[in-house]
Amino acid sequence: MSETTQSITIGPKVVMRGGLSVADPAYAGQAAYTAWFLAHVYDRLVLNLVNPLVWRCPSSKITGLYEEHITDHHLDVGPGTGYFLDRCRFPSSTPSITLLDINADVLAAAAARITRYQPRTVQANLLEPIELETAGFGSIGLTHMLHCLPGSLDAKTRVIDHLVPLLRPGGHVFGSTVLHGGVRHTSAARGLLRVLNGRGVFCNLDDDVATLERALAARFDDYELRIHGSVALFAARV
Repeated sequence: MSETTQSITIGPKVVMRGGLSVADPAYAGQAAYTAWFLAHVYDRLVLNLVNPLVWRCPSSKITGLYEEHITDHHLDVGPGTGYFLDRCRFPSSTPSITLLDINADVLAAAAARITRYQPRTVQANLLEPIELETAGFGSIGLTHMLHCLPGSLDAKTRVIDHLVPLLRPGGHVFGSTVLHGGVRHTSAARGLLRVLNGRGVFCNLDDDVATLERALAARFDDYELRIHGSVALFAARV
């Protein structure tokens, strides 16, 4: 595991770049998300085409998950381009939003998209324990993140253990991940999974429904798990 690096700013600018070495197993899963890719490709390709047509989970399903569980004090882990935060309805017009990712380009893109909310950004490695000066979040989003992390699903779901202490009592953690086992894939989905895992962008060939449900059940008394195509949508309350 690489040395832990963390930086915190208010607004879209990240003042200290951290990150991963090329040799780190987690590097490939985030390296593809460059500023250019996020600005010109991600929404059109991943959210508008791959989600509904290949994974068979329209992005509207994930937006709906946000609206079910998001609060006005929210931490979004792996916010991508900020698409879901931009589209979902918050309980109030002035939510407090914190964005967390290891990739500074992701933080900048997401923060710029929801600049009206004046988000706080945190650059940190999710695979390491997370320390924030302000916690007590009512909700934490973990969207399309687990399938990008290295290791087994049992190991990857330990990131939830890093996040739960940041929630206030009754708070929600929710998210989505593309699974390999226990779900029905089209030939296109199977082919894309092979490509993405071969390139190291995904690491989910051992990820399955049973393991994800076991991980949730071991940590929470109150949780839900829904399958849409190749994607698991999950939510739990502490």
